[in-house]
Amino acid sequence: MCGITGAIWFDPAAGIAAETLKRMTDVLRHRGPDDEGSYRSEWKLQSGYGATPGVALGHRRLSIIDLALGHQPLSNEDGSVWIVFNGEIYNHRELRQRLEGSGHQFRTHSDTETIVHLYEDEGLDFLRHLNGMFALAIWDANARRLVLARDRLGKKPLYYRLEPNRLLFASELKSLLQVRGIRREIDHQALDEYLTYQYVPHPRTIFRGFSKLPPAHYGVYEEGRWKTACYWQPDFDQEINRPIADYAAELRELLTSAVRLRLEADVPLGAFLSGGVDSSLIVGLMQSQVARPVKTFSIGFPIPEYDETANAREVAQRLGTEHHEFHLEPQCVDVLEKLVWHYDEPFADSSAIPTYYVSKLTREHVTVALTGDGGDELFAGYLRYRAVRLASCFDSLPRVTRSLLSSPLWQRLGRRARSRSLLRRTGRFAEALGLDPRRRYLRWLALFDESARADLYSEQFLGELPDSDPFDFLAQAFARCPHRDQVTSASLTDLVTYLPGDLMTKVDIASMANSLECRAPFLDYRVVELAARMPVACKLYASGRGKRVLREAFGDLLPSRVMRRPKMGFGVPLEHWFRNELKDYSRQVLLDSRAAARGYFRPGAVEQMLDEHQTGRFDHGYRLWGLLFFELWHRQWMDNQPTPLAVSASATT
Repeated sequence: MCGITGAIWFDPAAGIAAETLKRMTDVLRHRGPDDEGSYRSEWKLQSGYGATPGVALGHRRLSIIDLALGHQPLSNEDGSVWIVFNGEIYNHRELRQRLEGSGHQFRTHSDTETIVHLYEDEGLDFLRHLNGMFALAIWDANARRLVLARDRLGKKPLYYRLEPNRLLFASELKSLLQVRGIRREIDHQALDEYLTYQYVPHPRTIFRGFSKLPPAHYGVYEEGRWKTACYWQPDFDQEINRPIADYAAELRELLTSAVRLRLEADVPLGAFLSGGVDSSLIVGLMQSQVARPVKTFSIGFPIPEYDETANAREVAQRLGTEHHEFHLEPQCVDVLEKLVWHYDEPFADSSAIPTYYVSKLTREHVTVALTGDGGDELFAGYLRYRAVRLASCFDSLPRVTRSLLSSPLWQRLGRRARSRSLLRRTGRFAEALGLDPRRRYLRWLALFDESARADLYSEQFLGELPDSDPFDFLAQAFARCPHRDQVTSASLTDLVTYLPGDLMTKVDIASMANSLECRAPFLDYRVVELAARMPVACKLYASGRGKRVLREAFGDLLPSRVMRRPKMGFGVPLEHWFRNELKDYSRQVLLDSRAAARGYFRPGAVEQMLDEHQTGRFDHGYRLWGLLFFELWHRQWMDNQPTPLAVSASATT
């Protein structure tokens, strides 16, 4: 995996100097410690031809395929097309064979060179031929245009900043911030969305004037104009009724193929193993296709309800893997400032901590790891999908019964309970029952729902918020499947919102902070398209338990006890930490005069949350984590701190 950065400009005054490009590239060193490269072309005014824009491309390389010759930036034969690429193209051998047959000459064995020649043949249609994860930039000198593109499911990030006569791009925001003269201003709408979703949804970023290229999109900057387009969108509203045995057989074939394609590497390779169904299946398929024991890695906590290491150990023993474990103690909060530096934006998914540490452990042994990411969204594995199904039944009940079940009493009891208890889940379920199904789903997802945010925000900040609704991000995704059942609509909505915005961001940043490449076979686009067509009965049992078709397809691969294992989740014991190890630290940070002076939140509301949580009256663990991360982020990225590049020396692994 790699880090890419660069710019294109149509005004020599907006040019990116060589030393600036060097800073933009160096700050991404953690993404590619093995090699670096750059390409620059100055702005030119040619008689009868017009102006040729200036271009700068920077690259940091984590060597995975063709270790000796895969240097970037890389060009075609005559130097008219240049590319910087982050990711892997799993079908590059098949594409290369076709391209060689049509006369293209290859100098390397890298997948990157395949993209260059494919672009020469197909133009912007080249993207539909790629099976992989990627973020890339292509400079086409003949067409005088820069093309940016991101993979279908958003596994690899790509940020950009559009200015008069200039476009900047990079794998991470911190690279763009190396360009002198750029002001950092918080986008208030983005902050509102962060406190809703626990991440800043695409295409917005926390900084005004910076954007994320959405998954499955490309952008073209030509003659000073920027336009984006979507190149892939499965038909989420198409359901095909087939016997579950047929779906199971096709799924087994496709997922086995997806794993096989992701085993190509010229460096050591392993897998994350939580002990749950998804990661266990991926490891099982890996082990069935390689001769040596697969190296597997898991992480646990000293609190039993958050620890899956025993499950992972059982699967490892059954499959015969070379297994490694790491147990995370509460002192891991020491890594917080490092995570704040790496994530660039406020990011409140606390499982970034164990993901960072399991990546660190894994990188000590291998350079590439396969994961089970995507299985829950594709095959209805999250517990909240049971709630969606139950709520859809509730909607058909008489009004009197609905009023009783949605009583505020349940809500109050739920807030008092432990975060993973049945009472807590019942309370969260009940408090949203009276809402429209899509609004109800947002209530269950939200870090702070609408009323909680209104109570938190200061009058000044409320007055500065634009007239917008964070729900719009979710509603646009729901609109893609208007005729599907509620469970399918929710899971496919998660696939294009929560998955790229939260899970893929978490894994990419945490793994790349440790120079580790992660691959997700479930997110092979062929598997995604198959899962999108399945009726809900293929995914949910009558009891509401998910992943039915996975169990049908792979029941012989793992012990029945593993296949029946309920979803646990990769959680962090925040409820416990904020009442113990984080108790004093969180009060010191969140009630500090600097935090109060920012003017976003009412200090009294924050103090009340701390008091209620630490006395056991309510569980505000996830909300407090979101506020804590934001305050630490503000101190590092907005206050008078050392430049990001100076911080990186102590922040990277």
